[in-house]
Amino acid sequence: MKLLLDTCTFLWVASDAADLSERAREAFQDPENDVFLSAVSCWEIAVKHALGRLPLPESPESWIPRIRGELGIAPLGVDEEAALHLARLPQLHRDPFDRMLVCQAVVGGLVIVTPDQALLQYAVRALW
Repeated sequence: MKLLLDTCTFLWVASDAADLSERAREAFQDPENDVFLSAVSCWEIAVKHALGRLPLPESPESWIPRIRGELGIAPLGVDEEAALHLARLPQLHRDPFDRMLVCQAVVGGLVIVTPDQALLQYAVRALW
């Protein structure tokens, strides 16, 4: 299975937080699954860190790639097809970061790993 981590899911995996569901933790740890972190999540983390709303032990530029590498999470860029899919996505959720993650999951055939029930309004495969 190809998993796309929601931003909060990545942060919880990185900190081994109790907030991470057992099902999500097992899916992340299953070596049969390919796990991805979107550039969209990197952007969201960088924005929130710059606004002082997300403290990190070091700058996002060094922390994200280091943690991603240590955890064996592959990067996922935003491609044109996913970006243009946004025009077809219904206005069910206002968060631009989440909406783009949905587009990437739909276009890329990924399962989004998220606790966000609002994302389940979309025709997207999800796991939590």
